[in-house]
Amino acid sequence: MTAQNGARRVVTNMSLSLDGHYAGRDPQDMSWVMPYAHTDVARDHLTSIWEPATTALLGRVNAEGFLSFWPTVIGMAGADPRDEGFAKWLVDTDKVVLSSTLDRAPWERTTIVDKPAAEVVADLRASEGGDILVLSSASVIKALLAADEVDRLTLTIFPVFLGGGPRLFDDGLPPGRWALVSQTAGEHGTLALVYDRIR
Repeated sequence: MTAQNGARRVVTNMSLSLDGHYAGRDPQDMSWVMPYAHTDVARDHLTSIWEPATTALLGRVNAEGFLSFWPTVIGMAGADPRDEGFAKWLVDTDKVVLSSTLDRAPWERTTIVDKPAAEVVADLRASEGGDILVLSSASVIKALLAADEVDRLTLTIFPVFLGGGPRLFDDGLPPGRWALVSQTAGEHGTLALVYDRIR
């Protein structure tokens, strides 16, 4: 499925616990993700979504986390080639970071924008390029879901209950139907799901 009117496709990616949370009660503690993030299913899933993308769209907090960690993977001894491939893509691709507090980008190939996510996506859709990939930035994904601007929803489900914490899907989202494009189960019960918005 292509996005509306042949425009660029907005693809969101998020990891969720089995009980529906993207973070636990302590949002800084991502230790629950680590045993599963290194599985073949999780790595292949991420590779399949970054390869067609030419723009990364991130919130400020995620940008700071991603862009401080991933460049260190390039050339790291023993790094999985899929991790290194993603790291190189993230460094080399155009990045748009939504922030009302940053006035300049500390990263190369990065534009800082202080506008609502849906407006930024409308501008990006009007330009040339491949997929617009929103990487684990919950606030951005929530805003785009609320505006019905997500074309492909990709999820990695990890078989743990967090018992609390923020959820990705809030009440009040616009009604809509989604088609399951792919499902892959892997070690430790990890499940990678890809859904396309039916319009």
